[in-house]
Amino acid sequence: MSALLVESAPAKINLTLRVLGRREDGYHELESLVGFTAISDTISLRPRTATSLDITGPFAGACGPIGDNLVIKAVAALREKVGRIAAGHFLLDKQIPVAAGIGGGSADAAAALRLLARANNIARDDKRLASAALAVGADVPVCLDSRARIMRGVGDLLSAPIAVPAMPAVLVNPKVPVSTRDVFAAFAGSSLSDKYLRNVPARFDAMIGFLTEHGNDLTQAAIACAPVITEVLIALRALPAVRLVRMSGSGPTCFALFLSSGEALAAAQRLAAERKDWWVHATMIG
Repeated sequence: MSALLVESAPAKINLTLRVLGRREDGYHELESLVGFTAISDTISLRPRTATSLDITGPFAGACGPIGDNLVIKAVAALREKVGRIAAGHFLLDKQIPVAAGIGGGSADAAAALRLLARANNIARDDKRLASAALAVGADVPVCLDSRARIMRGVGDLLSAPIAVPAMPAVLVNPKVPVSTRDVFAAFAGSSLSDKYLRNVPARFDAMIGFLTEHGNDLTQAAIACAPVITEVLIALRALPAVRLVRMSGSGPTCFALFLSSGEALAAAQRLAAERKDWWVHATMIG
């Protein structure tokens, strides 16, 4: 029996998100500082002839048809770029909420590509791997190695990895899925800000100041699609010792940053007790 291969798929956080305009092909040009969390899905691959996928975990039921899953699409995309490859049986433990603005599906696809690369002796820096990632989705390339970077374009232009500080955080998802397509449809226009992302700081206090100057342009559009986001942001801002509150991506997941892990854990426990209908987790973003 072939050896089981395992990869984690960390949740992606858009620490900032700026919409620069709409392209002729309908996609939007973006600029975003992206970090990753300790919260992740886990995906394994048992190499064999037929390709299949099983999903477990608390969010398995929200994943939709297996044939539409980005893991399966990642296999097809890599075959398109490379040719014949060995795949097999994937098992996805789904711990990240679906349609949540924290890149769960994209992280899963990226982890699947890493597994396929290992199973087929494809180098991690093989350009065909990055090309397949972009073919699956705009957020998949940055998830390939899960390190903080600046994303530009439609996700195809990535900076070198950035040394951001470890940031204790609380993530909150109100368990209301939000379609990225709907949020962009509701977006009123491009940003008027000229504050491009430069000189990302490596110290926590400096990072808080930096993030205060660089927001998320999609927040109001996401609120129009899911008004509960306003409630989440208000609840996070009311937590003791909070340093910064923001929505990630196209929502609805929001995050709050704290100086210490103890403060983040205490805040998460307090909010989880008050809002049992929300997904609330303390983590680290970096």
